[in-house]
Amino acid sequence: MPNDSAPVVAPSVIDTPRATRRPGERRLQILQTLAQMLEEPRGERITTAALAKRLDVSEAALYRHFASKAQMFEGLIEFIEETVFGLINQITGSEEAGLKQAHKIVSMLLNFAQTNRGMTRVLIGDALVVEDERLQDRMNKMMDRLEASLRQSFKLGVAQQAYDAGDDVAARANAVMAFVMGRWVRFAKSGFKKLPLEFYDAQALLLLS
Repeated sequence: MPNDSAPVVAPSVIDTPRATRRPGERRLQILQTLAQMLEEPRGERITTAALAKRLDVSEAALYRHFASKAQMFEGLIEFIEETVFGLINQITGSEEAGLKQAHKIVSMLLNFAQTNRGMTRVLIGDALVVEDERLQDRMNKMMDRLEASLRQSFKLGVAQQAYDAGDDVAARANAVMAFVMGRWVRFAKSGFKKLPLEFYDAQALLLLS
């Protein structure tokens, strides 16, 4: 398994002439550029006009690849889901100790945001405020899935006697997930200056022990 603290970044696209561009490459470039625009600290709403200008194409060109801006954000959400849950599966598949699973999952979630600043604004819903409400619903479901993954690791920890038999794993998972989301929000609202992993090693002793 890769080091759980290794950077997890969105794939990049090297701009190539239209004649040699591979299928799907322009679509990926649009998503990459959208993510880059979300990294700007002022956090202004991104319009398709601004996105098209950044790409030096017409808005009509964007809509040849995406039916709507909401669909572009769905592309970013899909990347987040596939990456994060893929890494969780790696962690739980290679780490037998529930306590260590939980620690690595939390570390990975904080590191993902720290490495992918624009994605952080999607994770906290900041970039979705004025977009289609189904996008925020999807992110809410993702947070529930993340909390469920932590709950399973804590439940395993109880079975392995890393925690007391009476430990409320649901409450613990909820509290840890709230911590993760709080660090994401702090990172975004600070203009990406307050790093999510700051003080985490010390805080993990309080959260996970």
